[in-house]
Amino acid sequence: MGAVTGRGDPIMTPKSRSTSTTRARYGAVGVALAPAVMLTAIVAHPFIARLPDAQAVGAAVEAGTTSWGIVHLLTAVGSTLVALAFLAIRGYLRDAGEERSSAWALPFVIVGSAFYGLLPALEFAPMAAALAGGDAEATQAALQPWFVSILATSALLFAIGVLGFARGIAAVRVLSRPLTRLVVTALVVWAAARFVPLGAVQFYVQALAGIVALWPLAFQMWRRPEPAQVGAASAA
Repeated sequence: MGAVTGRGDPIMTPKSRSTSTTRARYGAVGVALAPAVMLTAIVAHPFIARLPDAQAVGAAVEAGTTSWGIVHLLTAVGSTLVALAFLAIRGYLRDAGEERSSAWALPFVIVGSAFYGLLPALEFAPMAAALAGGDAEATQAALQPWFVSILATSALLFAIGVLGFARGIAAVRVLSRPLTRLVVTALVVWAAARFVPLGAVQFYVQALAGIVALWPLAFQMWRRPEPAQVGAASAA
C-alpha cells in the first residue's frame, strides 16, 4: 500500500502524478469530442420540425436510407461519448474535492444517455422497412409510443444528472467565476432542451448547449490536469 498523508489521502509520487495527468488529458479529449460528435450528427440529420412526426421521418428515410443509417449510428456513438465525458468530468471534480453532487448525479447521466442511445436504434426500423419495400411511415408510426416514452425517460434522467453536475461544478473552483456561470447555464439549457419536442430545440439548441457546457471544462482539464482542492482553494 502506498504512503498516505495525515488526512488519509495518498501521497502523489512523480509516477502517480504523471499517470493522473495522462488520465485527465485523455478525459479532456473525450469531453471535447462528445459534443462535437453530437453536433455533427445533428447537423447532418434531416430537419424535422416537430417530434415525433412519422410522415416527416418516412419522407426522410425514403430520400436516403444510407445517410439516415449513418446519421443515427453517429448519434448513438455520440450519446455513448457523452456518458463517458461525464464520467471523466466526475473524476476531475473528485480530484478537486467535490464528493457530493457529481457522485450521485453520474448514474442518472449514464442511464439517461443509454436511454437516449435507444432512440437512434428505433430509427433503424423505418430504414429497414424502406429497404425491404415496406412502409417506412407506418413503421415509424407504430414505434411512436415507444419513441415518446423512451425520449421522456431519457430526458428526465439526464436532466436530474446534469443538474447534479451543475451543482458540483458551481461548488468547486475548477473554472473562473464567469466560465462557471456560463457552463452551469449551458448545462441547464442542455437538460431543458431534451424536454422540448421541437426540432430546432432538440437538434440545434441542445447541440450548441453541449458545446458551450463541455468545451470550457475540456480546455481546463487539459490545461490544468491536477485541479486545486476545494479546501486549498478556499484557504488561498
